[in-house]
Amino acid sequence: MMKILKICGLVLALGISAGVADAQSSKLRSLDTENDAKAWQSVGRLDTKSGFCTGTLIAPDLVLTAAHCVYGRNGKMIAPADMKFQAGLTHGQAAAERVVAQIEAHVGYVPNRRLDMRNVRHDVALVRLEEPIPTHELDPFAVHAGDVPDGPVSVVSYGQGRSDQLSRQNQCQVLGRQDRIIALDCDVTFGSSGAPVFTHLNGRGRIASIISGGGKFGDKEVAYGMALPVLVSDLKRQMRANAPRPTAKVRRLGIGSNKSSTGAKFVTVNGS
Repeated sequence: MMKILKICGLVLALGISAGVADAQSSKLRSLDTENDAKAWQSVGRLDTKSGFCTGTLIAPDLVLTAAHCVYGRNGKMIAPADMKFQAGLTHGQAAAERVVAQIEAHVGYVPNRRLDMRNVRHDVALVRLEEPIPTHELDPFAVHAGDVPDGPVSVVSYGQGRSDQLSRQNQCQVLGRQDRIIALDCDVTFGSSGAPVFTHLNGRGRIASIISGGGKFGDKEVAYGMALPVLVSDLKRQMRANAPRPTAKVRRLGIGSNKSSTGAKFVTVNGS
């Protein structure tokens, strides 16, 4: 599901220099066992009928991913019932599994348009789970409040050829940034869209960006992400505004009922 950027001059616009691009990064490593994956189980696979992306719990009922992951090839948003989140999926075993109740892509993202600079900048979506995953089971990751800092970051993802196990690149580099787009030398592929880019400046990793797509810098593969804080705040407001309304149940109590003999209707509204 990951789209590859084809934007002439994007790398140059981000001001990437050969020296930065040659900075040392570690290799991608599979988290083969549940014990290896334990610290990262709030990252999971987001499945649809046509493929999968990577997503991350940022609240017990909210998963952060890329906007292009929530649209089908026809440009229409995928129905929530056709999407499932498998947290920490490792060799067929998920730490938690939930169906999806609501999907919101950022309004700045335009489906069916190529993944150009504007779409990369807004390529973010939130998915609300039908039932929260309790924090005593999985601890959501926080979104980093500031800009993506200089220095190394890490990425945890699924991808083509490693679709049933988490993989982690302990260290990759921020190569450049401009207009809220970030270029990185992180190792990503199809299925890595939506993968969290972590900064580790203050203890436990915080999500500084997510993977949108990839491109080329000379003979090097380059990944692209975006600045998150404003986009995530926008999406949370959007999700609250568009939340499905509770369904009213109507029950008629007729003559002979112990509760009423008036035939009046009593309406009970279920909480969300």
